[in-house]
Amino acid sequence: MKKKIALTVSCLLLTGTIAGCSGGQVVDKKEAAGGKAVANDLGEKMTINLMTRSYAGGGWPPNHPIIEELNKKLNIDLKIEWVPSANYPEKLNVLAAANNFPDVFYMTNTEYVKWQERNVFMDVKPELSKYPNITKYIPEVSLQHFNPKDKYYGIPFYYQEARDSLAMRKDWLDKLGLKAPETIDEFYEVTKAFATKDPDGNGKQDTVGFSMEISPGGAFGFKGTANYLTASFGLANKWKLDNGKLVPMQVQSKELKDFIGFMRKAYAEGVLDKDFPILKSRDSLNKLEAGKSGVANVNPQQLYIETLPPLMKVDPKAELVQILPPKGPSGKSGMPGDPTSDKIVINSKLDPKKQQRILKMMDYLLSDEGYDLVKHGIEGVHYKKISDTKYEQLEASTKDRQFLLVGWFFKRFDPMFLIYKWMDPKEIATIKSYFDNNEKVKIANDGFGFVSETATKVGTTIDKKWMDSMVKIIVGQEPIDGIDKVIADWKAAGGDAIIKEMNEQYQKQK
Repeated sequence: MKKKIALTVSCLLLTGTIAGCSGGQVVDKKEAAGGKAVANDLGEKMTINLMTRSYAGGGWPPNHPIIEELNKKLNIDLKIEWVPSANYPEKLNVLAAANNFPDVFYMTNTEYVKWQERNVFMDVKPELSKYPNITKYIPEVSLQHFNPKDKYYGIPFYYQEARDSLAMRKDWLDKLGLKAPETIDEFYEVTKAFATKDPDGNGKQDTVGFSMEISPGGAFGFKGTANYLTASFGLANKWKLDNGKLVPMQVQSKELKDFIGFMRKAYAEGVLDKDFPILKSRDSLNKLEAGKSGVANVNPQQLYIETLPPLMKVDPKAELVQILPPKGPSGKSGMPGDPTSDKIVINSKLDPKKQQRILKMMDYLLSDEGYDLVKHGIEGVHYKKISDTKYEQLEASTKDRQFLLVGWFFKRFDPMFLIYKWMDPKEIATIKSYFDNNEKVKIANDGFGFVSETATKVGTTIDKKWMDSMVKIIVGQEPIDGIDKVIADWKAAGGDAIIKEMNEQYQKQK
């Protein structure tokens, strides 16, 4: 379903200067004549200014070997500005004030929605038929998200819709004579045994059944670290369609009472980690890696790099196995996920020839040759081919971090984007099985692609108050029947307006 944003969000960033950007695109004569002349013409060398976020370790120097390879291949002078992620919104503000955006740059969803109809970004939809790799590796539905009908003001930056997966200590299961749980009751019994029957054999009751962090954004667990349980009780992944109407998770009274009742019992009996209200991002995974918890959501791509090494130091016999979300009383289960929302955008003010060269570059980055280059690097420099099926990573790969464009700028819709051809084939197969299983159980957010002005203004505040109240009920500070009052308070504080606005947008797109 094509989803259109009704841009009711007030522009917070210098509306006048952004509106002053150039008008419609100039049509290149060769392109207007038909064919792909501009798209395939690499005769003129062009400077391309690219801007994206950076994280730990920063970006590449200007003379990086991958940049030099791209320059030769595409006859460009690629200049990359790597902006620390925490400073990225501020950087965009500065560029907006100066009316001086880069040629091609990364945009978070929030800014993209605010600016897309202010003639800042090129509409790439009319051009994509010339670029087969973009249309092959970027799903059309993701191009449509957060765009007006028949307009693509950007190309999606891929995030895995259902990345993290539930992993459990198989060696603990074996020691306690238990099988991997399939239902919510079995999950409870297994995790209760993890908390009370000394699965690590150290003679102390110092392990927890399961853990989670609290997200003020209204998710059970930071970035959903307990979301593998919510669907078992019929809770929505943020929004669900019910009789043709969008309903938010925050008002599902019966489902919330069932889920919170389960969590309340688990907390009272020491199955749910007593520390969960004060845990920070990643703490539940840290407990798994430290041998103090037997179950957690893991990132399959990091399984053999970050999760298993510290766990194996604690217990060399430790073994993790993927389990699917447990089935609830009515047989429901699943792992909530969200599609991609952020975008890579091209400056609308550029000469059409440069716009086409940028699209050519992005198409090349998704081609077999280009994707191999920006993911694995240069053969003989970053890796060595041993045989047709075996490769060796070289020292320069660690130093150069040849994969940064894939991780921080642009890539295929490929859940294995951090899996390299020099890795152990058995590890690759295990990781792939995690992602394949995730795909089977992911649950859509039926409200994805719509924006509520009220949610933008007060959503964070009322969601945090709602979640704080739910935590109090879980830990026994408030009664379970207080859930109805929590729901009523959320609706009165802005929730009713959010529901109304979301459904108005949904009805327009039916």
